[in-house]
Amino acid sequence: MAANAAASAVAHGIKSVGVVGAGQMGLGIAYVAALRAEIPSVLLCDASQAQLDKGVSFFESLLKKDVGKGKIKQDQADLARSRLITVPSVEDFARDSSKTPDMVIEAATENLAIKQKIFGSLATHLPLTTILATNTSSISISKIAASAVPAGAKPGSEEAWKGPARALGVHFFNPVPVMKLVEIIPALQTSPDVLERAQAFARACGKEITTSKDVPGFVSNRLLMPFINEAIMTLEKGIATKEDIDTTLKLGMNHPMGPLTLADFIGLDTCLSIMETMYRETSDSKYRPAVLLGRMVDAGWYGKKSGKGFYDY
Repeated sequence: MAANAAASAVAHGIKSVGVVGAGQMGLGIAYVAALRAEIPSVLLCDASQAQLDKGVSFFESLLKKDVGKGKIKQDQADLARSRLITVPSVEDFARDSSKTPDMVIEAATENLAIKQKIFGSLATHLPLTTILATNTSSISISKIAASAVPAGAKPGSEEAWKGPARALGVHFFNPVPVMKLVEIIPALQTSPDVLERAQAFARACGKEITTSKDVPGFVSNRLLMPFINEAIMTLEKGIATKEDIDTTLKLGMNHPMGPLTLADFIGLDTCLSIMETMYRETSDSKYRPAVLLGRMVDAGWYGKKSGKGFYDY
């Protein structure tokens, strides 16, 4: 692993990485960055101390599980844990110049305004050399990149055009330590060098990569979400039970899990947000969310993370 990581480091040149958001996705990204890519300094940021504590606990439990299964040795686990540093805000990324991230990956909630605010703050506090990546699964990368401009930068200045050029989409899949793919999405503004370094970083994390144009849903959710949405409408119309819908796809199409189970694992609120984004940006009726999906989110039935979705957990 060390030799591969060293070779990848030459390509991506990233010695410190920041992750914004200590939820399941952010924690997973921090885990593969510390363990697989062997980045010396992995800064995990979240405004909630409780969420940071929860994330660290989960990080340690993942290491313990991998050691127990014989996937890694204890010394590898100890080194990975030593690389993880928690910070309460993005401003803290720049407090220690020796640990200023060469790359930051935002893994906050799927909300454009929140992501724009984070990117504006990152651009203000970090140097223009820092790559800014978003883990969004549907929102326009070009729109997010446009917010990567330091506060007070004048239109037409070097900061105003170089800021967005170092931004792109780096879409990991849940659960990050297990899923083998990273979908790379350059914005219209992304420079070729930033794209190449982000691809090398993803490979160093042990992932295969695909590249998509910056279109609603990219490749993954452009195909997946209408499939899940159709399954929900099939249930809504009473064509079959949830069990029969999932079993048909599992046994008839050899899918590892049915679409309704998958929706529960993704999060029904996330599915709805992605569908709404694609529908809003394309005005194509095939992306219109099922009414039942909206009602379940209204009820607070988000799937596995809330304990209830199409199934009980």
